[in-house]
Amino acid sequence: MNVKNIEIHEETNKTGVLEFYLLGFQVSQGLRISLFSLFLVVYCLIFCGNLLIITLVSTSKNLHTPMYFFISQLSISDIVLPTDIVPYMFHILLNNGETFTFIGCITQLYVFCASEVFECFLLAVMSYDRYVAICNPLHYTYIMTNGHCVILTTMCWLFAFSFVLIYIVTTAKLNFCGPNIIDHFFCDLVPLLELACSDTFFVNLEVSLLCVPIIIIPATIIVISYTYIVVSVLRIPSSTVRQKAFSTCSSHLTVVAIFYGTIFCVYVLPSQGRTLTMSKILSLLYTVFTPLVNPMIYSLRNEDIKKPIRKILYQLAQNFIVIIHKRGIGHL
Repeated sequence: MNVKNIEIHEETNKTGVLEFYLLGFQVSQGLRISLFSLFLVVYCLIFCGNLLIITLVSTSKNLHTPMYFFISQLSISDIVLPTDIVPYMFHILLNNGETFTFIGCITQLYVFCASEVFECFLLAVMSYDRYVAICNPLHYTYIMTNGHCVILTTMCWLFAFSFVLIYIVTTAKLNFCGPNIIDHFFCDLVPLLELACSDTFFVNLEVSLLCVPIIIIPATIIVISYTYIVVSVLRIPSSTVRQKAFSTCSSHLTVVAIFYGTIFCVYVLPSQGRTLTMSKILSLLYTVFTPLVNPMIYSLRNEDIKKPIRKILYQLAQNFIVIIHKRGIGHL
C-alpha cells in the first residue's frame, strides 16, 4: 500500500481527523476483481429479491395481511442496509483502499446501526403478530388492524433512528487526532472507537445501557411469544393443524436465528485471537448474507408468495416467447 495515499489531517492545539482511510480487503488485484464481481452479483440478488417481495405484497390482494406487511418492511430494511455498505465497498475494492470523509463515515455508521436496530424491533413485532394469530385468533383482526400495523412499524423506525442517534452524536464528538487508518471495509463502531484519542468510556456505557431496550427487550418479547405459541400449539389435538401452525412460524424463527446468531458471533463472542480477515468475513454475514437469505427464506418456505412468483415468471416466459416468435416471423 502506498503510504502517500494515507492522509492524516492535523491542526495545532485542536487536532482533528477530517477523513479516514479504509483498507478493505488487502489482496491481489485478481482476487479483488473476483470479489468485486461476486459482491456485485450478490448485491443485485439482494436488491431484486427484496424488491420482488415488496412488489408482491403491495400488488397481491391475498398478501394484504399484517404478516406480509411486516415482511415487506423487513425487505425495505434489507435493501437499506447493504445499500449503505456495499456501493462504497466496491469503490474500496477497485482502488485497494480509499479515503472516507469523517461525516460520511459517521453517516454510514448511523444508517447501518439504525437498520440493525430496526430489524431487532421488527422481529419482536412479528413474533407478537404470530402470538396473536395463534393464541388469540378470534381477536386477531381487531388487534392487528392495518392502522395498528402501520403505527407499530413507524414506531420501530422512529425508535431505531432515535436510540442510535444518542451514541452516534457522542461518537461524533470524540477527538480523533492520530492514525486515521481503519482496517475494515466500512465504518463499524469498534474499529472507529479504537482510533479515538479521547476517552470512550461514555460511548461504551451508552452502548451497554442501550442494549437493554435495543436487544434484550425485543429478544425477551420473541422468547415469551414463542413460548406461549409452543404451549398453545401442543394443546391442539389435530397433528395436521399443529404442523400448519408451526409452519407459519418456521420462516420467522429461521430469520431470527440467523440475525441474532450473526450479531452474537461478531459482537458478543470474545474477539481475542480473531484475525482481522476473520472479523471482516463475520461482518459480511450481517451486512450481505442476512439480507440475501431473508427473501429466500420467506419465498421458498411460503406457498402464498411462491404462487405469485410462479405467475410472474410464467408471464415473463410467455412474453419472451411472443417476442422471439415475432422476431422469427419478421426475419422470414
